[in-house]
Amino acid sequence: MLNAGFLAHGVLNLTPKESFELCAKGAIIVDVRETYMNVFKMFRVEKVRYLPRSDLDKVYQELPKDMPLIFADAVGLKSREGILFMNAHGYENVANMAGGIVDWERDGLPLTTDI
Repeated sequence: MLNAGFLAHGVLNLTPKESFELCAKGAIIVDVRETYMNVFKMFRVEKVRYLPRSDLDKVYQELPKDMPLIFADAVGLKSREGILFMNAHGYENVANMAGGIVDWERDGLPLTTDI
C-alpha cells in the first residue's frame, strides 16, 4: 500500500499530503512524539496511534504487521529512528512522514489543536 514517497538512506519517506492520502486508504499514523509534545496539536485522521519513541522498544509488537504504518513526529527525525528500529524488528510496511506535524500543518491538513 505504501507505493509513494522517496527512499533516503534506506528509509521510505512520505510527504504529509501522501501520508494523508494513504490514511484515507487505511494506513495508520504512529505519532512517536513524547506525550508533552502532542497535547497541543494532533493529527486528525481516522487511525492514529500515540506511541512515544521512548516506549517503542517496549510495545512495538502491539503494532500490526499487516497494515501500513506511517511514523510521524514534529519534523521527521525521531520518526526516522522509529522506522529503522521497526525495520530491524521485521516490519517492512512502514514509512517516515518527512517534515512531521510541522509540514502537515503548513500544508493545511486536518489537525486537532489545543487539546
